[in-house]
Amino acid sequence: MQMHSGKGDGGEEDLAPDGATSEEPKGTEEGVSPAGEEESDAEAEEAAAAAAEEAAEAKRGPGPGEDLTDEEIQRQIAALLFASPAPIPEARLRSLLQRPRLPRIKDALTKLGSTLEDAGLPLQVRSLRGGWTLMTSPDSAQVVSRLTKGSGIERISGAALETLSIVAYRQPVTKADVEAVRGVQAGPILRSLVDRGLIRVTGRADVPGNPLEYGTTSEFLDRFGLGSLEELPRDAELARD
Repeated sequence: MQMHSGKGDGGEEDLAPDGATSEEPKGTEEGVSPAGEEESDAEAEEAAAAAAEEAAEAKRGPGPGEDLTDEEIQRQIAALLFASPAPIPEARLRSLLQRPRLPRIKDALTKLGSTLEDAGLPLQVRSLRGGWTLMTSPDSAQVVSRLTKGSGIERISGAALETLSIVAYRQPVTKADVEAVRGVQAGPILRSLVDRGLIRVTGRADVPGNPLEYGTTSEFLDRFGLGSLEELPRDAELARD
């Protein structure tokens, strides 16, 4: 599996395989610095602020945007999704459009996706990281990848992908939890995944020693094209594949 990154020197780098060794910073647990915990707190605060904004917006009645036609709402949403560098939550879309009723926002998103598909354009409206964004369709991957040619390809090893899967499906998990499943030492790979922003420290387990607990990040959702963790494939889906 390949994970594309806009940064790099044109080379390829594998995440630390089993048995990799590296010096761990003194005074930190499992090689994860206190800064990692601070970043986790910041991300949690950002998510809480977004949830509070959404709740507050939902309580506000219709505004001038309610006078927009359905076509105007759809066109303006398309412009906003195209211009935004990050996914836009529905509450934020409603605010930017001066508060038409939320069901009209949802309906416009659905119709915009259908319009793009019917027009044969290589674009999709996708739910990603709690918001909505425009993405190129999978059949355009080959030509789009030429844009990043030479910018570096970040490869994730099988061992790292397995570790990432354990964290994604069982979070929050400790280093010991991961090692119990995989049967090998997990410190170097966990550290690599933290460094690449795919997992983060979410807290400490309420067990002797209070080991660090890990969970996935919004960057993980972005990289794998997921709107939320609920979109992870389940046992039945994997069995069909």
